[in-house]
Amino acid sequence: MNRTPVIVVHGGAWKIPEEEHGPHVEGCQRAAAAGWEVLRAGGSALDAVETAVRLLEDDPTFDAGRGSCLNAIGEVELDAIIMDGQTLRLGAVAAVRRIRNPVTLARLIMEKGPHNFLVDSGAEEFARQHGMGLIPSEELVVERERARWEAWRAGEGLYAAELFNSTGTVGAVALDREGHLAAATSTGGKPGKWPGRVGDSPLVGCGAYADDRSAAASATGDGEALMRILATGAVCARVGAGKSPQEAAEEVLALLAERTGGYGGLIVLDPRGRYGIAHTTPHMAWAVVTPDGTCRAGIRVR
Repeated sequence: MNRTPVIVVHGGAWKIPEEEHGPHVEGCQRAAAAGWEVLRAGGSALDAVETAVRLLEDDPTFDAGRGSCLNAIGEVELDAIIMDGQTLRLGAVAAVRRIRNPVTLARLIMEKGPHNFLVDSGAEEFARQHGMGLIPSEELVVERERARWEAWRAGEGLYAAELFNSTGTVGAVALDREGHLAAATSTGGKPGKWPGRVGDSPLVGCGAYADDRSAAASATGDGEALMRILATGAVCARVGAGKSPQEAAEEVLALLAERTGGYGGLIVLDPRGRYGIAHTTPHMAWAVVTPDGTCRAGIRVR
């Protein structure tokens, strides 16, 4: 099967401050373009989503990798997942503090480990034993988030409580020339979260899912709600049953609101190269490179 590649990325669905719109668009555009170059050169969908998400993790604009929000005790804890639609193999990691690119550790777990999912110090030890360098956790903290956390701790801000101001999760879905799909999601989680909290992002069928027979999807938003409806598994199942990616994404977000009162965003891509982008938050950052090589990016407004 020879298909024309497509990649879609997101930079989170939340209430993005106006002064941050430009950096969000530019970051998503760079990530999508980098993933597209992988696909254009004949690389796999897995390579493309890892490449795109790594760039988003390295960009302090986003709540993933460096620049992530801080938990209740002022630390960064990172979660990520990657999934191969051809084989249904996956790797996931949660609550790591000394990993610069958790999406790469997730892939390492998928390819080298006996398990699908590792957390905390066990995940970091796995990384160390497989030659992946650990960094001081302080390198992941940026002044913007430290200042927000200090204001929240002093009772001067709504760091954890303000609706929609708790998600900047990043993700990517891709289709390669061989017709294979992949998905990846990475996050620093909710601002002010309880230490050890794990949301939807690293959970298969919640934060991400990929199956060549249906679709690939990545989610962002209210993690506690998204996991209750298996958001990405649900949207892929709908595409597999004949819905378009856009229709399926909108249906699942409507279900999310109906059943949980939660909010979020989804990117979805099917084996034909059709994609969908939907959200129920005020904003969602996104970028896509379509088969003709055109890269488009923006902030969706609801």
